[in-house]
Amino acid sequence: MKRTIVARRTFLTATLGAVALGLTACGADDVADAQAADAPLLDSVPKDTKLVVGDKEHQKAIEFSGEAKNLTFDVEWTSLSGGPQTLEAFRAHALDIGAVADIPPIHSHWTGIPTRIVASRFRQDPLNHPVYRLGIAPGVTVATLADIRGKKVAYSPGQAQGALVLRVLHKAGLTKEDVKLVELPSTGDVYANALAARQVDVAPIGGVQIKRYETKYGKDGATTIAHGLRDDPGHLYAPITVLADPGKAAAIRQYVQVWARAWRWREANPQEWIDRYYVKDQGLSREDGQWLVDNAGKSDIPASWADAIARHQETIDLLAKETGNKPLKAEELYDRRYETIAADAFTGGAQ
Repeated sequence: MKRTIVARRTFLTATLGAVALGLTACGADDVADAQAADAPLLDSVPKDTKLVVGDKEHQKAIEFSGEAKNLTFDVEWTSLSGGPQTLEAFRAHALDIGAVADIPPIHSHWTGIPTRIVASRFRQDPLNHPVYRLGIAPGVTVATLADIRGKKVAYSPGQAQGALVLRVLHKAGLTKEDVKLVELPSTGDVYANALAARQVDVAPIGGVQIKRYETKYGKDGATTIAHGLRDDPGHLYAPITVLADPGKAAAIRQYVQVWARAWRWREANPQEWIDRYYVKDQGLSREDGQWLVDNAGKSDIPASWADAIARHQETIDLLAKETGNKPLKAEELYDRRYETIAADAFTGGAQ
């Protein structure tokens, strides 16, 4: 079978700025693409089909699990991840499918790049296995969400962390005017460093940054607190221009199956994943790798997107109100041709 894995590209990293209003109107080409993207999926992937995939962490799980051999089309892996990078690549027609949280698919529509979600993964028991905690700067007293009033809060428009900040304010009965939002990119350790330097008082931090921040700055009075909200969506999404291509749409179905089975492998082989990815590939300590696995818990890949769409609609409504953008129908963000595909593969069903 034909498969190539090509060296990763480097793209210019860009952070989305303020979103212009009125970009939700679709042109004739968008309508045609949307109609084509509703066509039934082909039974097999046509010869010479290729996908450019931005899913850099899970790429390793696909390789380590042996699932890569099940891809019958050419794959070009890129190092792209997150909303700003994937949207810039979509705009440049340099990426076919990316891995993000729930906010980039919303902002893609608001910035004139219609996309659809083709796979969704959540965490079981998400309130006890959150992606983020609120980091509190040394010397700042914040014990409850209400204590955020008057504080400098890190904010990243167009990314999951930015939306989480707005949701936290809403839960606390506060508005953007009750705090000082400080726009910062949420990549890497930017937020943790900003907290340590007292550039901001509060910032959502995730992954191993939670553990490291508490360990490194706890002696100086730094803390983290739970926000008490679901923050666990993880999606694969693609532009409707890609989904309108019958060959690429069929290849995406196959990729979604491989993606889901690789998640099953990761959770069945946590020690191998820690050793091969977190330690050898990422250079983390075994302790950090174990913390990440434990904190993530187990996957929930549902066969129905109904609940996810309802939660996504709540987020859209809040963001539209807070940013002045036109409300969207969450249903339009999902390509329901793929709704059961990941769940079937994850549970060992249809291949």
